[in-house]
Amino acid sequence: MDINVGDILEMKKPHPCGSNRMIVLRVGADFRLKCEKCGHDFMVARSKCEKKIKKIIGKEDANA
Repeated sequence: MDINVGDILEMKKPHPCGSNRMIVLRVGADFRLKCEKCGHDFMVARSKCEKKIKKIIGKEDANA
């Protein structure tokens, strides 16, 4: 998967706050994500995260 810093990921399951959109803060062997609604940031292993992604919304698509 081609995921870059600043992209917004739409996940299959929502965060406990109710939002299912996460902002990518760091990319590598694991991802650092930030919830778009509540601002909670956390680390997730790349393999686990890639399975949970529903859709990738790029930086330019998010602003429109």
